[in-house]
Amino acid sequence: EVQLVESGGGLVQAGGSLRLSCATSGFTFDDYVIGWFRQAPGKEREGVSRISSSDGSTYYVDSVKGRFTISSDNAKTTVYLQMNSLKPEDTAVYYCAAASDDYGFPPLSSPHFGSWGQGTQVTVSS
Repeated sequence: EVQLVESGGGLVQAGGSLRLSCATSGFTFDDYVIGWFRQAPGKEREGVSRISSSDGSTYYVDSVKGRFTISSDNAKTTVYLQMNSLKPEDTAVYYCAAASDDYGFPPLSSPHFGSWGQGTQVTVSS
């Protein structure tokens, strides 16, 4: 069974940091692209970042460039999202999802991202 489990969320003041984890199981990790997404109350889900587990390629949406860093530990089949200089507008539920690299390095808008985790809440106070 494919599983992705997010953790690491919490309440932090603006300017603070959090590290999210996405622990995966049930599939060949090296053959997948893992994406981080977020959904704020009343807003649509948006893609934040993605990483190729096979070659380490990364992508960030403009709003988090220079503040967030995505990384993967292939031995632990876990992807991390280090979030620094957090802003109140980063407040959201953060999710991870996986897409097979049969589809290349799919954009975060791709319908091929699936097996969504349950999410972890990040709240940034001003």
